[in-house]
Amino acid sequence: MPRIPHTSPQTLRLFEALLTDPTRWRYGYDLSRETGLASGTLYPILMRLADQKLLDTGWEPSDEPGRPPRHTYRLTADGVALAGERLARRAAAEGSARLRPGRATPAPGAASLIGVTP
Repeated sequence: MPRIPHTSPQTLRLFEALLTDPTRWRYGYDLSRETGLASGTLYPILMRLADQKLLDTGWEPSDEPGRPPRHTYRLTADGVALAGERLARRAAAEGSARLRPGRATPAPGAASLIGVTP
């Protein structure tokens, strides 16, 4: 499996969407809607993951005359493994950030903002 030094938050959002059903072929438009990523962000990520053999890509012919075929994507086995590992790493980092000393203490004045008296 290729080593990727850094996985952006946008790539992690895409991994989350693709892992909901890793064997299902997905359209870029649907992934854009699900992740909230604009096409100018999403498609470069899809191309990079495909170049790294983390995504399978294909073309689905259109049933409607005049409509072009649609590009489809799904995670490869290596993609599933990397996506799971990166999402687990993020979850662990977020969990440890919540447990750090001092993180549970509200900022001065914050209690009055939510109606809690210290």
